Amino acid sequence: MRLPPALAIPFDLVPIALAERTANLLLQKLMRKHPALFERLGEHKSKHYAFRPVDLPFVFLIAPAEEEVTVLRSDCSVEADATVEGPFFILLALMEGRLDGDALFFSRDLAVSGDMEAMLALRNALDDCDIDLPSDLSSLAGPFAPMVAHTAARIRGKVLFEEPRAWN
Repeated sequence: MRLPPALAIPFDLVPIALAERTANLLLQKLMRKHPALFERLGEHKSKHYAFRPVDLPFVFLIAPAEEEVTVLRSDCSVEADATVEGPFFILLALMEGRLDGDALFFSRDLAVSGDMEAMLALRNALDDCDIDLPSDLSSLAGPFAPMVAHTAARIRGKVLFEEPRAWN
């Protein structure tokens, strides 16, 4: 479920400002589609959550109270109340509630540190929202939205639910 290195390498060249602007655009789109998402965090809304994809050169620091994402290079130190680290596709699937976070944690495919109560509140909020990233974000593609949604959903299905095949 890791992003292939050949696809991850170009992200080293992406300016942080562009990655951050894109991440905030996507977050704002999700917030319009799921306005109660961060309200479900209750007392944990003011916390900061770091997401560290192990196969990308970024860390995404989400501040729910401000509805804002800060993007940093993965080698930077990050001050967060709770942190989740794992492959990019797994982090996206967790966001959608498509994978069992507990099973991934105990199988060591996912590392969680910091305020576990805050992370549990976030997981419950995400599970309650029924996020579908291909559908929720495809409208950003304008007239190509149906094609983008279909393609993204197929990629998600292949990455998450098909067994890896041998190369030989």
